[in-house]
Amino acid sequence: MTTPPTLDTDEARSRIHELTVIDVRTPGEYASGHLPGALNIPLDRIERALEDIRHAARRGDILVVCASGARSENACKVLAENGIATATLAGGTGAWAAEGHDLHHPEGASRATWAMERQVRLTAGSVVLLGLLLGFLVHPAFQLISAGIAAGLVFSAVTNTCGMAVMLSKLPHNRPRGADLDAALAALRSR
Repeated sequence: MTTPPTLDTDEARSRIHELTVIDVRTPGEYASGHLPGALNIPLDRIERALEDIRHAARRGDILVVCASGARSENACKVLAENGIATATLAGGTGAWAAEGHDLHHPEGASRATWAMERQVRLTAGSVVLLGLLLGFLVHPAFQLISAGIAAGLVFSAVTNTCGMAVMLSKLPHNRPRGADLDAALAALRSR
């Protein structure tokens, strides 16, 4: 499968009014700031939204974004496998903000969830420290916990996937409320 087309932040900004922007981050990450007009459809819900995205793609170009570009590239591949052409934002919302472009926040959004990458780093680091501590204080076999996390991180880097991120995305603060996802899908249908 080929890599989806990539727009740089300046090109995306100049075309933002004509693009349907789909943010595939978790709802918490989306609430912490997103591109103007972006609709939140988390990566694990993309398949549920295929028909609505296909409908929007018939009317204009689709730009898929995430924090850094990895999840949006994965989403673009899923969409391409289903006959939907999309592009991704080089560097994601991180690059957008670094270029000084404004990020929007949902009205009434009070929760500020950490980016998934930060959640993974905290969880992995905590589990590694726990394994080392238990290995030192209780039994050396507990160090295997740390070794398992290290192996998982290497596998994650080699395959560009992250099982820990998938598990963390299931936590309540990372899940979309049904009404939020339904509103995003309705907005796609109206485009």
